[in-house]
Amino acid sequence: MATIGLDNMVYAKITEDAGGVETYAVPQILAKAIKADLNIETADAALYADDALAYAIKAFKGGKLSLGVEDIGVAVAADLTGASVDDNGVLVASGEDDGVLVAVGFRALKPDNHYRYFWLYRVKFAVPSTNLQTKGDSIQFQTPTVEGTIMRRNKADANGKHAWKAEVTEGDPGVAAVIAAWFTQVYEPSFSA
Repeated sequence: MATIGLDNMVYAKITEDAGGVETYAVPQILAKAIKADLNIETADAALYADDALAYAIKAFKGGKLSLGVEDIGVAVAADLTGASVDDNGVLVASGEDDGVLVAVGFRALKPDNHYRYFWLYRVKFAVPSTNLQTKGDSIQFQTPTVEGTIMRRNKADANGKHAWKAEVTEGDPGVAAVIAAWFTQVYEPSFSA
């Protein structure tokens, strides 16, 4: 899948009931997007029988999401990292901070001018890295990177599976209504019984 752009980066805080089933808040803007690197880890197993490979399994284990962003505001940083905003509006990070679980959504422009839309259902972010550099003969932008761990949902869908990602491509048959509501709420899978 070739893409040539990235925008509309949002997040939705997750609350869980006593059974761990996720409920998503209304999505909010995370930051202006520069880059999103999604690296998935799989658990691999191979079974050999009669001197040949009989079964090969590759199952989702987890993943890493690295977001390059223009800037993260104080409120977003507090949500994602668990840092506190004091009475003077200063973001104060402590060793005990632990951010909330969130869903992350964004879209990527393809060369045919259609977008591919994404939701990652369960992400836990670490403290953003900061790069600072003095201004020399030329100006070089320094931007924060925020890294998160991607997990599968606790909530099973109608097929009994625990999704970790949803994606849809603009222009595919029957998806216009889904795309129109993509950033207004976290997408919930819909399967016929």
